[in-house]
Amino acid sequence: MPRNSVSTASERTPALSTVSTRSITTSRRLFEEFLAGFVSITPPGHGSYSIDKYLARDELPFPVDDGLFEIRILTVDPAFRGSPVAGILMYASLRWVEDHGGSNIVLIGRTEVAKLYERVGMRRLGRRVESGAVTFELMGASIAEVQARAEEFAGLLRRLRASVDWALTIPFARRPSAFHGGASQNVLGVLPSSEQRSSVITADVLDAWFPPAPAVRTMFEEDPDFLSMASPPTDASELREAIATSLEVDPASIAVGAGLSDLIFRCLPRLLAPTSRVLLVEPLYGEYRHVLQTLVGCQIDRVVLSPDRDTSATLHGTVFDADYTLVVIVDPNNPLGYRLDLDALVNVVDASPGTRFWIDRTYAPFADSDRSLERLASRSSNLIVATSMSKAYALSGLRVGYLCGPVDVIADAWRTTPPWLISRPAGAAAVAALADPAYYARRYLETAALRTELTTGLARIRGVRPRPSVANFILCELDPPLDASTVVERAAARDLYVRGFPSDPYLRWRAIRIGVKDQATQVRIVAILEEVIEEVASARRRAAVAT
Repeated sequence: MPRNSVSTASERTPALSTVSTRSITTSRRLFEEFLAGFVSITPPGHGSYSIDKYLARDELPFPVDDGLFEIRILTVDPAFRGSPVAGILMYASLRWVEDHGGSNIVLIGRTEVAKLYERVGMRRLGRRVESGAVTFELMGASIAEVQARAEEFAGLLRRLRASVDWALTIPFARRPSAFHGGASQNVLGVLPSSEQRSSVITADVLDAWFPPAPAVRTMFEEDPDFLSMASPPTDASELREAIATSLEVDPASIAVGAGLSDLIFRCLPRLLAPTSRVLLVEPLYGEYRHVLQTLVGCQIDRVVLSPDRDTSATLHGTVFDADYTLVVIVDPNNPLGYRLDLDALVNVVDASPGTRFWIDRTYAPFADSDRSLERLASRSSNLIVATSMSKAYALSGLRVGYLCGPVDVIADAWRTTPPWLISRPAGAAAVAALADPAYYARRYLETAALRTELTTGLARIRGVRPRPSVANFILCELDPPLDASTVVERAAARDLYVRGFPSDPYLRWRAIRIGVKDQATQVRIVAILEEVIEEVASARRRAAVAT
């Protein structure tokens, strides 16, 4: 245990975490070098909750599902009761639950401390349990309720933050809803050393494993000063022309942005209103949900598609059952890795002229070279194709994305586009990359071969089931008693970063995503995961025997 520490532990789940204080002064004494208190958490899918000892699940006044977390034990040394220790522990546990995708929290606590739990947003649920001389109160709250209460104590939390050395793997403050992952890049920082880059495996982000086209590298080598010093063209017209030429469409149907996220944030609010109704084809990354909920505030419906279902029938029926303003689809799907039938998508779009379709094709180059959907979008009235050049063109650090769609939609997008949005290095690199399709075609074939090798290696690990993928990543389902958050955390301790989806209601604890890398790195990935999986499985077996 580190010096001057308050501990938060998750029971039967991710590894022990700690919060240490620099100087918490109580009315009795200075915080000394011993354990002042601890809290434990039981997540869903990891055996029984403590409330199971007293109440049957079917008589509980809330659902017991994948979003239910239990605050199991909160204990503070008598010397520190009345100090900030209990509040810090409770806040740390609530942040842990929030960051791991919880939707509801439950606990059963002594009645004499019920007011403490009420202060952080918990509610009494009308059930009391007698156990010997002790009376317990069943309490619970939704994450939304707890978040609202935390906003009321924002000033106090800021003051506490200044006195606490936060050593947990989650941030002290809540992430924005559009959090997109990328823990490895936060570890590396802006300009990591070559030693850091070689030791840290960034399989949680989907940056290309290969370098950009030779012309891109030559450009940076020949005149880096000019690229850094000279202002870019104001309207990125040369880049728009290059994209339009590669797609065989009119440049008037192309809008560019500083990455696809830029276009999502700028354009979707102009296409929608609070009265709009949007269908999200799940799962997909968080920017879409964040913009629709937070910036637009419209109604959102969700449908989950998979390759073993009739895409055309499912989508067609869902869209026609409701009056949707917009349907958002990521195809090939990230994080599942499957591709929908292109003809089926076109049929649904054609049959729904009153509904706009936003189809994110960022990972399409890894799956096929068909550009017919973009050409259709340029001529249609209700289809927008969105693409990032980050992954497929090895330009993640330069941030270039584009939309291809109806001329009136694209013209409206340009109204929110500031001058000089695309930097000179980014624009020049994107133009050079588009001029060398043969280079990238070879790289996509190599990516497919590496993906097959990685799939074979992962399939040999007991409890790991890689799903088929057409993109530059593989989603692996984990068999119980493995859970994704523990695997992610313990792999990161070995400098291997893979992506978990704790806030995704369809994946939560069950899956991790791994980016395709070069052959040597993939050998390291498999070896590290084998160690981690065996370590986690052994710990679970020991815990099962102990209980």
